[in-house]
Amino acid sequence: MKIFKDLWWFFKQEKRAYLIGIIALVTVSVLALIPARLIGLTVDAIASQTLSATRLGVIVAILIGAAVLMYGLRYVWRTHIFGSSLRLERQLRNRLFKHLTNMSGDFFQKHRTGDLMAHATNDLKSIQQVAGVGILTLADSVLTGGMVIVTMATLINWKLTVIALLPMPLIALSSQFLGKRLHISFRNAQSAFSQMNDYAQETIGGTKVTKTFGQEAAETTHFERQIDDVRHKNVVVARLDSAFDPAINIIVAMSYVLTLIGGAYLIRQAEMTVGDLVSFITYLGMLVWPMLAFGFLYNILERGSASYDRVAELMANEPAVSDRANASATTPVGDINMALTEVRYADEKIALHHIDVQLGAGETLGIVGRTGAGKTTLVQLLLRQVDDYNGSITIGGRDIKDYTLAALRQSIGYVPQDQFLFSATIRENIRFGRPEATQAEVEAVTRLTAIHDDILAFSEGYDTLVGERGVSLSGGQKQRIAIARALLMNPQLLILDDALSAVDAKTEEAIVSALRDTRADKTTIICAHRLSSVQHSEQVIVLEEGTIIEKGNHAHLMAEKGWYASIFEQQQLSATSESEVEARV
Repeated sequence: MKIFKDLWWFFKQEKRAYLIGIIALVTVSVLALIPARLIGLTVDAIASQTLSATRLGVIVAILIGAAVLMYGLRYVWRTHIFGSSLRLERQLRNRLFKHLTNMSGDFFQKHRTGDLMAHATNDLKSIQQVAGVGILTLADSVLTGGMVIVTMATLINWKLTVIALLPMPLIALSSQFLGKRLHISFRNAQSAFSQMNDYAQETIGGTKVTKTFGQEAAETTHFERQIDDVRHKNVVVARLDSAFDPAINIIVAMSYVLTLIGGAYLIRQAEMTVGDLVSFITYLGMLVWPMLAFGFLYNILERGSASYDRVAELMANEPAVSDRANASATTPVGDINMALTEVRYADEKIALHHIDVQLGAGETLGIVGRTGAGKTTLVQLLLRQVDDYNGSITIGGRDIKDYTLAALRQSIGYVPQDQFLFSATIRENIRFGRPEATQAEVEAVTRLTAIHDDILAFSEGYDTLVGERGVSLSGGQKQRIAIARALLMNPQLLILDDALSAVDAKTEEAIVSALRDTRADKTTIICAHRLSSVQHSEQVIVLEEGTIIEKGNHAHLMAEKGWYASIFEQQQLSATSESEVEARV
């Protein structure tokens, strides 16, 4: 019954709906007692030859009236009890989704997408069953069963009732024995389903890579093993599940045997009539469902409890980054200052150290360096995707931790290395941050990012569906659409994290030039491997092993003849060679 305690907050919230539903259910159970008793009285009247047409008409009328009332009341309890359970599922799903959207990046490194999807589907459905079918079976097994037993004892014969109920404690024992094992087995089955779901999602998303390496057969074999594991664990659940009904049916059969023996004896002792025995057996038949419902209830509760535990474990994760008390909701504007003594990864390895950068409002900062030098980590600190560091980062003279996350991120347009496009149209993807933007505004930013002509070349233009994660577009097209999406927000700070790597040098130059012209009064940070992207920046920093080894503008760094100058000259030489080859072709 732990699951009822876990969901008590919801039952209190929906107490009116559940109260109406249970009253309607109990009334149906009371009305269902009438036919059995009338049948017994009719049998005795026939046996004594006292059944008249008028009396039979009254009995039929009562039966019809009871049937009509039960029909209406069944509608009432179904809409109130099952309707409430669906509201629980909706509420939990909204809570889970909101929780996931508030989690930091490290959470998604530990929890895979398929596993999270299994929590949001199968597990929530099992919890919803507790609040719907679970409440129904609880009411049936306790209230209906109790009323039937009271009716049997008071209106028929209490001695026979005691005899018939002798095997009943075995139901509780068998349900408890099977229920504990079912809880463990169902949790294992749900975990296996999560793994299979995640593997399927990852494999489908990586279809191109699988085909490129010719690993279709290997992936299929691996997926078959996943399916076999899910099947095996669900078979264990099914075996335990299927053991409930036979066990209860055996106990019910024992009750019938004892009832026939005891009833025959009591009739011979003139303590009850044949009609009483017929009514009693009919009532005993009505008691079969509450007894089955008891086992079914145990099954539902164990499944729901296992799923609730899984979801509760997920919800117990706290976001690594959250708002401070009394944080300002004002959009940050002004100079950016980064003074970082030390930043470490989760494994305690130093990521950044001795970083000192001052960036004036409206200036452009270029961040360059080898792969793994710490460029993306520095950007993540500005976005507050990471909050654990020694030092300070301020915007407009105020620590970024003193702003709410919503206010901070609203002022930043971020284009990561791995652009994500939704399975929607090009227009909807660009408008993601500003759904109300006009077509003219959308086209203005696509012209800035040199993607407008490409879009018009598609048969559906801006209404072209890009497919999942933009699968129908090239890498350069995805990058330019992602930049356009960020520009449409007109952010105070635009961060391009190696977001021009997939475009050619000519297109890159056009985009960077357009950004200089249109964002003269706003701050821009460009992380890049191709140094031509940052050569016009007011300030460039070179990172190596997490620290700044060079700082200055393009002319200053070229004059120093250090890493920047060496790499820039190499890239320029390579670009010149490629141009000569193209000219010859």
